[in-house]
Amino acid sequence: MWYHYLLVFLGAMLVDLFPFPLPPAFTVMIFLQIKYDLSIWPVIFIGVAGSILGRYILTLYIPHVSGKIFKKAKNEDVQFLGKKLSEKSWRSHAIVLVYSLMPLPTTPLFLAAGIAKMKPYYIIPAFTVGKLVSDTIAVWMGDYAAKNTTDLVHGIVSWKSVLGLVVGLTLLFALLFIDWRTLLQKKKLAFKFDIWNRSHSKK
Repeated sequence: MWYHYLLVFLGAMLVDLFPFPLPPAFTVMIFLQIKYDLSIWPVIFIGVAGSILGRYILTLYIPHVSGKIFKKAKNEDVQFLGKKLSEKSWRSHAIVLVYSLMPLPTTPLFLAAGIAKMKPYYIIPAFTVGKLVSDTIAVWMGDYAAKNTTDLVHGIVSWKSVLGLVVGLTLLFALLFIDWRTLLQKKKLAFKFDIWNRSHSKK
């Protein structure tokens, strides 16, 4: 039924809409494809479209949220990082493409892009290509390997998904607590943990 494909779209969009690492969108796509015996190619294209929309919306709203949560210095620090990436356009596209090809949460990538107020064309095209390739492989493998819903759920909570979550949280930690201006300008690794906007929290 058509509404099953709508569930694929909404599910992929929702997991990529939140600013913290969740299971990759392809896990939702695999689950719904097997549960409702859906055609693989529509699931892939519809799911990737939902994922792209979710990430795009994330980049739109996160600058407003980060301005209230983080100190001005932290926002300026990430914006400096984004400016440096934008100056090397082809390299930033390549980084996004390679990262999107790996089975890792792309949340830190889009958080950085959103807070840095990078233009969508710096990240969305390469993300789209990477997601199409990686999600196609994942959904085809899921259709081949997972014969029933129980096996699928067991596979979703495998060491690979746990490792992906750990890596995603590590990258998020690096984005928030590394002093990127010091690292890029002075080639010196430094951390700043006092990044929260306490004045806003008291209001």
